[in-house]
Amino acid sequence: MPSMGSTEGAPSIAQSYRAMGGIPSVPMCYRNLLIRPAQPDDALALARVHVRSWQAAYRSLLPDEYLDQLHPEDRAARCDFSHADPQKPYTQVAESEGAIVGFATTSPARDADCAGLGELLALYVAPENWGQAIGRQLAAAARQRLIAQGFTEAVLWMLQGNARADRFYRNDGWLPDGSHKQDTIWGIILPEIRYRRPLLPGS
Repeated sequence: MPSMGSTEGAPSIAQSYRAMGGIPSVPMCYRNLLIRPAQPDDALALARVHVRSWQAAYRSLLPDEYLDQLHPEDRAARCDFSHADPQKPYTQVAESEGAIVGFATTSPARDADCAGLGELLALYVAPENWGQAIGRQLAAAARQRLIAQGFTEAVLWMLQGNARADRFYRNDGWLPDGSHKQDTIWGIILPEIRYRRPLLPGS
């Protein structure tokens, strides 16, 4: 594992991607945070971050009974970090002092009206690490991954009413594009809003 010491004078994430020919295959240190591709052995640790983040962020948006019955082991069983198919979801993890503290997952956009766009499928940080700019670094790494795949624009779906996420994504340059959909969990209808942003400077 590369050193996670000071990165003063180190290349930016974008420069690191270009130096590697576009798509990352080695870890990158950025501001004391190691951002690297997820590996199969990361599944349970990543799932723990996922579940704890859901339970903290969605406590007022989803039923307590649903959140309390989430188990990392169930989510870990659905993780697949061994494939190399660019059409499938790709996950990068943020690691601090040997522990996974967040992750971001990207893929080509799934919606029929977004052909040729990328998508940020997920971005979660462990609740105890909120406010440490880890989400911003993961968002930057996710964008660079999509740029390296040739995308110039991307979308994401967000649960309506998630004020914290709305602030985060607006600060990161994402804006609602007018599209809405509904999901159902435990019989409760959950409205979602689609956000969109250009990936390249000046576009």
